[in-house]
Amino acid sequence: MSHIARWCIVTALDPGEDDAMSDATGTVVASAIAFVAAVIGAVIAGLYAKRGAETGGRKAVEAALAQVHGQAAAEHWQWVRSQRHQSFANLLASYAALDEGLARLAPEVREGARLDEVAGRELQQRTLELQASTSKLALWGPDEANVLAYAVTQEAMAGIRALLRAAHVSSAGLSVDWSSFDRAREGMTQAHAEFLQRAGEIIRDPLQPVN
Repeated sequence: MSHIARWCIVTALDPGEDDAMSDATGTVVASAIAFVAAVIGAVIAGLYAKRGAETGGRKAVEAALAQVHGQAAAEHWQWVRSQRHQSFANLLASYAALDEGLARLAPEVREGARLDEVAGRELQQRTLELQASTSKLALWGPDEANVLAYAVTQEAMAGIRALLRAAHVSSAGLSVDWSSFDRAREGMTQAHAEFLQRAGEIIRDPLQPVN
């Protein structure tokens, strides 16, 4: 006989025992419900704890990635600035070398000296160095510095052409008009001054844009 059938017979014969049985059954059911509720609560709490951990973990990873990205961006900015400033210095050094050569050779030509092969190679080499410095500067910018650097190179080349023409005319025994060379030298000085001023402002600007 099953437990349920036995319980039904006992209940029919002895109502008092039925009440006792009901109380016992209620206690068992209540305990079972409490147990199930506790289990469900633990499961829900575990799920929330897991989700919280996952959310916290994702936030930690995102924060770390943001920090790494920010650090990389800052390092890139510093690196570009360093390269930019170095390109400014290289151009100024190349210009100074070419300017020194013109300042030394021009008085000799005015006195009737010829530009020999050594002097010609020197001017050619210094022109190439200035052009190379201008090209490297264009890699780092900013654009306004590139424009000013190009103007420096153009004016310097104009000065060299003027000196070569004067030397050619002088070597032919003719009177030389030095006005074009003097204007070219003034153009060189002006272009150099404009680039130097703007380059200094760019270098001193802590917020200069970097591409």
